[in-house]
Amino acid sequence: MSAFDEREKAFEAKYHLDEELAFKVNARRDKLLGLWVADKLGLKGDEAEAYARSVLETDMIDAAHATMLAKLHADLAAKEADVSVERLRHKMDKFYSEAYAQIVTDVAHGTLDVSPE
Repeated sequence: MSAFDEREKAFEAKYHLDEELAFKVNARRDKLLGLWVADKLGLKGDEAEAYARSVLETDMIDAAHATMLAKLHADLAAKEADVSVERLRHKMDKFYSEAYAQIVTDVAHGTLDVSPE
């Protein structure tokens, strides 16, 4: 295998690793956001976990997060919780940072596997 082929293979492996890491961070962020909203809705335990999973599934629909944010805003409005879409976006950004730190810690401690393929 030539040096060029090896380099190309290394770049492909890094790309796959970066994509998997981004997916895991986004999924963790969605779960944290879902649990935060669940708390605002008065959901606890299994109901809160199920709600957080539904948030994650909703975010898979579009990359801009508009569908997920609309769902969260509507759910909160139905319970008369006054949380704006802007605040939801702010919380989403905050939870992204938190999720990233959690994922990095989990990988460093060996409790989460992130492999390039």
